[in-house]
Amino acid sequence: MTLYDLTVTNRAGEQVSMADFKGKVLLIVNTATGCGFTPQYKGLEELYQKYHEKGFEVLDFPCDQFGHQAPGDDQEIHEFCTARYHTTFDRFKKIEVNGPNEIPLFKYLKSQKGFEGFKGIKGAVMKAVAAAKDPDYKNNPDIKWNFTKFLVDRDGNVVERFESTVEPEKIDSSVAKLL
Repeated sequence: MTLYDLTVTNRAGEQVSMADFKGKVLLIVNTATGCGFTPQYKGLEELYQKYHEKGFEVLDFPCDQFGHQAPGDDQEIHEFCTARYHTTFDRFKKIEVNGPNEIPLFKYLKSQKGFEGFKGIKGAVMKAVAAAKDPDYKNNPDIKWNFTKFLVDRDGNVVERFESTVEPEKIDSSVAKLL
């Protein structure tokens, strides 16, 4: 199985083949509208605007699994993101990224790039949050919080995983290398 064998559901409830993104560099992100990391939408949009014409896509998957920080339906989430952060990249149906209801896309992404640790100033806080939920958090690939980002090359290979604590601006050089 490859990334391109999978399908996802868009905001309108339609199935979208990941094969539609063949040849593009992708940043796949689980997001939330009421999280301390929500301002990362601004940086994600800046990356998208900077590199979209070169074949870069941001795929936004709202997820309400972490602290109920993505309330509302798909349309409300979309309206919030476009009004508050002026996002123009693709946003999909709200999903789950861990557990029995996780979508196959995130199961695949986690199988390709497991958890490698938190970085940055906020890393210590996230370590404590993750450890409180799962004392063995370091040894499983589960998504730990909102705004975990997977970078995928033009051939569908998952090349990097960035945890919530990595701001989109810090990903710029990794994206540029793949374009």
